[in-house]
Amino acid sequence: MRKSKSVLLSLSVLMASCVGAETPPTTEAIKKLIEPRLGVNVKVDSVTQTPYSGLYEVRIGNDILYTDKTATYLVNGHIFNLTTGADLTRDRIDDITKIKFSDLPLDKAIKTVKGDGSRVIAVFEDPNCGYCKRLRQTTLKETDNVTIYTFLYNILSDDSFVKSKNVWCAPDRSKAWDDWMVSGKAAPAAPEACATPNDEIVALGHKLGVQGTPAIFFADGSRIPGAIDKKVLEEKLSKIKQ
Repeated sequence: MRKSKSVLLSLSVLMASCVGAETPPTTEAIKKLIEPRLGVNVKVDSVTQTPYSGLYEVRIGNDILYTDKTATYLVNGHIFNLTTGADLTRDRIDDITKIKFSDLPLDKAIKTVKGDGSRVIAVFEDPNCGYCKRLRQTTLKETDNVTIYTFLYNILSDDSFVKSKNVWCAPDRSKAWDDWMVSGKAAPAAPEACATPNDEIVALGHKLGVQGTPAIFFADGSRIPGAIDKKVLEEKLSKIKQ
């Protein structure tokens, strides 16, 4: 009888140790494992457990990757919910890249009011950006009842700064910008002494993680990178409480 109790006690200890062995690692432990494996110049901002089959989210800046609990495997791609069709990775990126719209220095943007101007967006554009011109010539031209704040984000060439200065220093900035982006009519050369917020906007774009143009920001702080059509813009605006 004593022997049986001893065996049961040993089994209990063994089971307890097995359970302990299966305890998932902490996210901090995974971060310490994966960061040096990604390269010397890579900084992992956070590791978060997900509900997706044992995967852990690895956030590096505005990029999302996935790994397992041993930090042995790395998944670079998007996770979709096949039931709803939702792009869960895209939703997560949208969440972590949200800004506070009211913090944008709107006085350093070109303001254009269309219709009643009740809906508000901010757009980062470069005067040499072909996709920005397409956005202006189609989507923004066709969209009404919107206030557009255009930040002249000069990242494509030194010439972008010159063109932006000419527009900024024009008597009617909004018209000068549309003349160039829609009609290809360049603004007159600006006076040398005319000051612009060009450098400040470049710094702002870098701070916000704007990696390309156009980039559209909405009143709820979310963003859409790249040119979109009117239907996509209207669908997005309809979901936002202005």
